[in-house]
Amino acid sequence: MQMYEERALQELAEWQQDMQRPPSLTSKLTSRVQQKLNGYIPEKVHALITSTIKQMIRGVLFGAEYTTRIPEKSSTLLIKEALVQERIRFYKRAAAAEGGITGMGGILMGFADFPLLLGLKLKLLYEIAALYGYDVADYRERLYLLHVFQLAFSSQEQRARVYRRMEHWNERKAHLPDDIHQYDWRTFQQEYRDYIDIPKMAQMIPIVGAPIGALVNYKLLQKLGDTAMNAYRMRWHDEQHLIG
Repeated sequence: MQMYEERALQELAEWQQDMQRPPSLTSKLTSRVQQKLNGYIPEKVHALITSTIKQMIRGVLFGAEYTTRIPEKSSTLLIKEALVQERIRFYKRAAAAEGGITGMGGILMGFADFPLLLGLKLKLLYEIAALYGYDVADYRERLYLLHVFQLAFSSQEQRARVYRRMEHWNERKAHLPDDIHQYDWRTFQQEYRDYIDIPKMAQMIPIVGAPIGALVNYKLLQKLGDTAMNAYRMRWHDEQHLIG
């Protein structure tokens, strides 16, 4: 068990370094292109997309059906993460199947993929949080899930900013906004959209969109699962220090 925890902490340290890595030249150029493209989109469209994504995520994130799993309090990190890995595998397969089906239908079915995939991602985060022992009925824990989500699907520059807000979360959460409406939804939706735009556009091509959709969704869920595991390892590590 101690060997497993040592290996987990080593992986965590490598991940933390990666999260704080300055953006590469390619990342900077990509961000500039995306910003320029976003500049051509009318403000009314940006406002509509922001409002739509905000309401979709609020509906899923605060839905009663996602608060049923009882937080796991007693098991070791080894047992917790074995269960977490099993749930990640399950959701990767579900997302791949969903992406394959919607990818067969071209543009119209591609639009249906967005809310379905978003629901799978958030449901996975709920399960991971509970398996690490956190009660998602607590508003602050659900806000942490939003940070994990953004950490997984943002540019390197934005990722570093989000990571800094997540460090020492148990201390920081006392200063969180009381109202979820104060969350920066505009940045959230724009970073998420920019991150998945190119692979998702390929999914909308009839026939070939099916295997592309399956592969893209599979990789997106793997990315989210890996990010969530390390984000919760970071909190576990902080809490071990407090106990010690």
